[in-house]
Amino acid sequence: MAYAKLGRNSAARKALFRDLVTKLFIHERIETTEAKAKEVKAIAEKMITLAKRGDLHARRQAAAYIRKEVADAETGQDVLQKLFDDIASRYEDRQGGYTRILKLGPRRGDGASMVYLELVD
Repeated sequence: MAYAKLGRNSAARKALFRDLVTKLFIHERIETTEAKAKEVKAIAEKMITLAKRGDLHARRQAAAYIRKEVADAETGQDVLQKLFDDIASRYEDRQGGYTRILKLGPRRGDGASMVYLELVD
């Protein structure tokens, strides 16, 4: 199998990944478990690659996946605009490797390994 099921059915898993990718683009750093981060990393890299392409079809493909939320309240910029305008221009000359995983240690309640998933500067 090419992906982790994470103890969820397919609809819940897809919703979880959409939420995590959206939050990653809003905050540029999220704290999650290592298993979730490894799955979300691949999706986020594909979304950034779409944003670097920048055409209308790529924007529609990304819009079909990313949730419509406000990324910056001051400017009224939503997540898709931030991805295509700010984040894509930041990685214009980079050929992949847009995210990194930093290990934090075990979670107190259940011992799950926690990590930061963040966008590389």
